[in-house]
Amino acid sequence: MTRNNNEGWPISVPSGRAPHKPFPPPLPQRLRGRKNPTMEEQQSTRNHVERKKGGLITMPFIFANEICEKIAVVGFNTNMISYLTKQLHMPLTKGANTITNFNGTASLTPLIGAFIADSYVGRFWTITVASILYQIGMISLTTSAVVPGLKPPPCKGGEICEEASGKQLGILYFSLLLTALGSGGIRPCVVSFGADQFDESDPKQGKKTYKYFNWYYFAMGASMLVAVTVLVYVQDNIGWGWGFGIPTIAMFLSIITFVLGYSIYRHLDPSGSPFTRLLQVSVAAFRKRKLEMVPNSTLLYQNHDIDDPISRDGKLLHTNHMRFLDKAAIVTEQDKVKVGEKPYLWNLNTVHRVEELKSVIRMGPIWASGIILITAYSQQYTFSLQQGTTMDRRLTDSFKIPAGSMSVFTLLTMLITIALYDRIFIPIARRFTGLDRGITFLKRMGIGLVISIFATLVAGFVERKRKHVALIHGLQDHPSSTIPISIFWLVPQYSLHGMAEAFMSIGHLEFFYDQSPESMRSTAMALFWTSISAGNYLSTLLVTLVHKYTAGPNGYNWLRNDNINKGKLENFYWLVTLLQVFNLVYYIVCAKMYTFKPLEVQRKVVDSSKVDEVQLVNPV
Repeated sequence: MTRNNNEGWPISVPSGRAPHKPFPPPLPQRLRGRKNPTMEEQQSTRNHVERKKGGLITMPFIFANEICEKIAVVGFNTNMISYLTKQLHMPLTKGANTITNFNGTASLTPLIGAFIADSYVGRFWTITVASILYQIGMISLTTSAVVPGLKPPPCKGGEICEEASGKQLGILYFSLLLTALGSGGIRPCVVSFGADQFDESDPKQGKKTYKYFNWYYFAMGASMLVAVTVLVYVQDNIGWGWGFGIPTIAMFLSIITFVLGYSIYRHLDPSGSPFTRLLQVSVAAFRKRKLEMVPNSTLLYQNHDIDDPISRDGKLLHTNHMRFLDKAAIVTEQDKVKVGEKPYLWNLNTVHRVEELKSVIRMGPIWASGIILITAYSQQYTFSLQQGTTMDRRLTDSFKIPAGSMSVFTLLTMLITIALYDRIFIPIARRFTGLDRGITFLKRMGIGLVISIFATLVAGFVERKRKHVALIHGLQDHPSSTIPISIFWLVPQYSLHGMAEAFMSIGHLEFFYDQSPESMRSTAMALFWTSISAGNYLSTLLVTLVHKYTAGPNGYNWLRNDNINKGKLENFYWLVTLLQVFNLVYYIVCAKMYTFKPLEVQRKVVDSSKVDEVQLVNPV
């Protein structure tokens, strides 16, 4: 076999000899004084040192942080439309857009947090500082809900409610900004930091990674379940001071719990800006765009010394896609460097770095396919919630289920689906596919997209039923009256959204973590959240356009601010359904064309979609 030396020139390597591997960690102090410690002693000691860090023992600390953080986030976010419309007296469409804009911003800031984590300070400190920022934002929001002067006075009788002043909205937006910045550091790093605790080079630990994502989402869902039941009840029946105060306390506990586990975490050092590396490859390829392509990929430049810090799990192998980028790794007379010297990376890059850029580009179309699903999902917290407030919410003569708690059915269905998927579906599917994870994450995502289509389709029919009952009982012109139709008619749409999330969102997480370059995993998690951001912004745009272009005489509108009973909300749901159908077709085409990244582990090449295989499989 052949490979390139540090200058980029091909050299022969005996076929029985493994390719270059990163230097092992230094020996502990007790062995340094010995002239010739045996290999067994060295390996045993290193294994002992490595086992002290990471592994399952860290999961209680990380999951405890995630549970408390999610209680804070969801408890703050789930019923926010009620706070904005009933406490700050915002119009419905303005309140809905405020929420989706906030969710969009909070899902966009992870790009900043991921950049800082991957480039400079690592994931632990990024999570810690971001959590403190989130804590300050929660304290500010809780204060504004308690102090009378920081919110408008309550509505009186038939008078027009006074909207929040500019100062009061300023405090609200400042609090939301701090929580959005905090989310930017927490969201992309917690998931990948937890996955980092499993050493993928260890066969026993590597197989646990795909299970970790199911465990992670299950813990997250359980905490969200508490938030949408207990906290929403507190907000509706006790007060917004306690409703925001409890999540604030939960956030404080999450910070303490997370920091306590510092000494047992497996910390991976930041490896420099991934965006700089991607830009360097792009610039080098552009500068050499007029060069003829080399006849053999083995002639492309490789340098293990500069690639080892960003490829602990193995080097990315050359692929034949996007070959114009390979020109960044062509060695010219001006590029020749001496052994041990680092090349000028704006002119010459290694194959591994070129493949990093290719991997990111290949993920783009799959990333985009998740946007419209979030647009559909976000309607639960705006229009579906408003539907619920007009329906019969009685469980008993003395207890009414809060409309904001209907998302409990989304979470319960998601948790049940995850449990059944992990315990029943995966073992059965494994017998047919031979994959540890049962089916590829691409197929898992596709199933989620199909289910989401049915969720919005059903939502439209339920809305027609709700309006029909209102018309029969003469309540169409009384938006504040309770329509005699049970709120449990909304259960199917909420449950279908939960089932779709169990397939699509977890599959999306697996996809980004598995297919991203090793040194860009926080950035990859940020990509997951940016798809959520784009979905929320698309929802805002869609609501704004529909509200504008469906307006007619006498207040006619699909999305009416004053009376949802006289609108055409079902048409809006079916418009989202149609967009999802188009998106599914797009996704199927992208999934068929997608090529899994090839990874070199010592002398073995594995396709990352099939962890147990030790040879390069044909692209899927």
